[in-house]
Amino acid sequence: MKYLRSYAGADGESHFEDVEVALTPTVVYPGIPPLGLSASHGAAQVIFGRIPAALRDAGWHTARQRQFVVYLAGETEQEVSDGEIRRVGPGDVILAEDTTGTGHRSRNLGGEQLVVFIGLGD
Repeated sequence: MKYLRSYAGADGESHFEDVEVALTPTVVYPGIPPLGLSASHGAAQVIFGRIPAALRDAGWHTARQRQFVVYLAGETEQEVSDGEIRRVGPGDVILAEDTTGTGHRSRNLGGEQLVVFIGLGD
């Protein structure tokens, strides 16, 4: 399992990194085969969001807080200030850590987007 990380480098520019999530076989319920689970990440808040189709380009901005963004519906193009562009959609997860520096740019590729923001706090 992987997620996409956006972060601010020491140069103040934003960058992407693909992060592989280690999943460990874990017995959750007796008699049921083990599930592959990751380490726990503490969450400070969960926000469900709808981004209207009319919002075509959010412009350059930083993440409001360190957060996972889980895409449920719709597609977006994410650009970081080093010039790399990634397309994300349903089932994709981004760890947005670019809370300083240039930030990133989000472009709606058509249609409404449904997302879950999972704030991680400090």
